[in-house]
Amino acid sequence: MPQSMRALVAGKVGEPADVLRLESRPVPTPDAGQALIRVKATPIHASDLHVLRGRYGFFPEFPTVGGQMECVGRIEALGPDTEGLKIGERVVAAAVPAMPGPPQVTGTWQEYLVADTQRLLPVPDHLSDSRACQLAVNPLTALLLVTRELDVQPGEWLLQTAAGSTVGRLVIQLARHLGIPTINVVRRRAAVEEIKALGGDEVICTEDEDLLQRVAEIAGPSGVHKATDCVAGDVGARVSQALAPGGEMVIYGALSTHRQTDPAALTIPLQARSVIYETKTVRGFWLNRWFGTSSPADALHALSEVRGLVTDEVMSIPQGQPFPLERFTEAVAFAEAPAHGAKPLFVFEDGRDEDDR
Repeated sequence: MPQSMRALVAGKVGEPADVLRLESRPVPTPDAGQALIRVKATPIHASDLHVLRGRYGFFPEFPTVGGQMECVGRIEALGPDTEGLKIGERVVAAAVPAMPGPPQVTGTWQEYLVADTQRLLPVPDHLSDSRACQLAVNPLTALLLVTRELDVQPGEWLLQTAAGSTVGRLVIQLARHLGIPTINVVRRRAAVEEIKALGGDEVICTEDEDLLQRVAEIAGPSGVHKATDCVAGDVGARVSQALAPGGEMVIYGALSTHRQTDPAALTIPLQARSVIYETKTVRGFWLNRWFGTSSPADALHALSEVRGLVTDEVMSIPQGQPFPLERFTEAVAFAEAPAHGAKPLFVFEDGRDEDDR
């Protein structure tokens, strides 16, 4: 095992392309209850970039290794008296920092990292690195929103915004498997047929349709009882208005303010009368906080459920776009390019995927 490794480090808060640097760092040593992971692939999420900009829900101590979410790799070494896993085992690291509490792993944008074994999920070899490294954030978010946060029942309408996003597409697939009809909100008319082909039952295009009117036409004048939103702003407000009395809405993102850095601008203008007199519930969901408040056993159980759904192809994770660590400037630009499609991934060992050898 080498003594040093490559790591992508941000020296200070700022635009990722400006503050990231490729550095050589010592390979870390695992303590009791920890494993040293040789990273094979790790995605570049929008939230990873927002952490570096200082506009996310937690603020790391700089300098910091980039990548705060998830990766796949093999166990290179185990800490003293550490049981339950073995050297050479292929695992996904749920690297989402737990809130409250300190991060469970260091950043994923490096060749080796140390992780708490309670946050490691073994994965089958037939699941590609490209798909395995994306298990612990988006598919898990989709599962938790539908089955835990909202407990949507078969036959019950689920209204969701940003249906064309990664989580939105996974929600459609999962809902179809569970017998839950979906009303899917998109911004562009060009996306409508694609969402229908994916299995979305109804699609509302805000480019040329009124959201409230269409929801009433689809679900009836009283509205829907369950909704998710990751747009916020005026769209989120319209979704809250589309709720039936006593309805629930879970907000897990704010895409309408994607590059906004002023906290005062991150708003959802709710109608007080609607919330008070119709007793609607509007609450947030943040995967980091979920990990921080769930027991390790509950977290691994949910991750195991996701692994089964992905392995059985109930939820399909598209192959990512691989980038070597040296091309980080290009990878970051790709991550935020309009309609970029595939998720950019940092890959190691010449970018080879175990399924493609």
